[in-house]
Amino acid sequence: MRIEDFDLALSPLPGAAPVWHGDVDAAAWRQVCRQVHDKGGRLVALWGSDRRELERGFAVHAALVIRSGLVWLTLATDNDRYPGIDDIFPAASRMQRALGDLLGIYPHAPQDARPWLRHSAWPADQYPLRKDFDGSTAHPAQPQDYPFVTVEGDGVHEIAVGPVHAGTIEPGHFRFSVIGERILRLEQRLGYAHKGVEKLFETMTLEGGARLAGRISGDSTVAYAWAYAMAVESAVSTVPPGRALWLRALLLERERLANHLGDLGALGNDAGLAFGLAQFSCLKEDLLRSNAALFGHRYLMDSIVPGGVVNDLDETGAARLMAELDALDQTVTRLRYIYDDHAGLQDRFIGAGQVTPELAARLGLCGLAGRASAQAWDLRAQFPTAPYDRLDVRMATHRNGDVAARVAVRFDEVSEAIRLCRLILKGLPGGAIFTILPKAPDHAIGVGWVEGWRGEVLVALETGTDNRIRRLHPHDPSWQNWPLLEHAVLGNIVPDFPLINKSFNLSYSGHDL
Repeated sequence: MRIEDFDLALSPLPGAAPVWHGDVDAAAWRQVCRQVHDKGGRLVALWGSDRRELERGFAVHAALVIRSGLVWLTLATDNDRYPGIDDIFPAASRMQRALGDLLGIYPHAPQDARPWLRHSAWPADQYPLRKDFDGSTAHPAQPQDYPFVTVEGDGVHEIAVGPVHAGTIEPGHFRFSVIGERILRLEQRLGYAHKGVEKLFETMTLEGGARLAGRISGDSTVAYAWAYAMAVESAVSTVPPGRALWLRALLLERERLANHLGDLGALGNDAGLAFGLAQFSCLKEDLLRSNAALFGHRYLMDSIVPGGVVNDLDETGAARLMAELDALDQTVTRLRYIYDDHAGLQDRFIGAGQVTPELAARLGLCGLAGRASAQAWDLRAQFPTAPYDRLDVRMATHRNGDVAARVAVRFDEVSEAIRLCRLILKGLPGGAIFTILPKAPDHAIGVGWVEGWRGEVLVALETGTDNRIRRLHPHDPSWQNWPLLEHAVLGNIVPDFPLINKSFNLSYSGHDL
């Protein structure tokens, strides 16, 4: 579906990404969502905003991807109800539930009306994203009886895991219904790490928000920082220097490499090959040390700011990275041969945690996990912004949708990231790495849309007055992918859950804003 197929007034937004925005009424809201779905498009994000101080009530927003790019729809509502779209896009269900928890507006006839992010940190009649909510007020914890779905039958019992886990990981609750070791049902409960990030953005300037954006999900700091910078640059209609854009891509690919190397080691370890963990951990550590030496931070935090990047790269640094890529390429090639030839690993990987292409398409699986289930979506290839428009990105896909496929896609994407880094280092243009941005217009909007290592990261921005943030919604691909994990484990045994879960490696922090 292309943008000209809509019978709707849509305005293109300035900036690197192909984005259009339009206000719609309730009928057009569902009609456009249905059109996009029926033509093979996807829901990227759903969020809301409180515009009552502007005498414009509440608004619900949806970001939809079509063949031409991204369509941002805004539906105004004078009351606390709007037409839901979870019957069209199942991935919208948890986003609608979160919208109810945070803003107090609800869909008509939702598929699931339970709270999602609210546990006991604030009362049920308080809504943190309303403008009149005082974020400094502490509310006493209130016991909450969350109605999990129960499975009954002879021999069926429940295993509750988390939210506190054995290890330094984030909190999440997983409730298994099992018979013997076989999983009949898995139900997740997230939101334990809710931090008030979106509320905090509304107290910040556009410049100050960059540091917070880079801390939404620490393993994706580059993706979020670039998406935030892209949204600000869109709002002020400014293009950063070319050298800055090429350096941003170099940082993004190094973030992809670091995470994929770490995951490949952890997946080997979860399947009994500690040798793999040791080898890939060494490779990741070398990469992080080079990051610290050349860009000032192991995980590249605060390297990207609106207007450009903070650190330049000289010839000595580029030569060091090129040598590192050569060594990494050789070692990963040998390790892939070991993984592919290891009967024990393949026995654990193949067939475990399978998501068929049909299920993935129906539920909106995206990013790396989606590409492992034949969902061929990669912003770098389909909507390439500079410098990807000159790099001819080769998208990695697989059809089997199991742990083995997600491992294979990671190996393929490591090889491609190495190739892209080499091209970037060879083609890095000269010039400035930063430009001063003009003051943002009041109540302007902007969008950032970046293919991070986990999947597409979206940042939707509305400016206030005096260069401040009025509303900002950051969206992690984990929103779409967490529900698929519930399906992927069905029929598998409980001891395989850590391996299947790791093969998705979804973000708690990016989801529990």
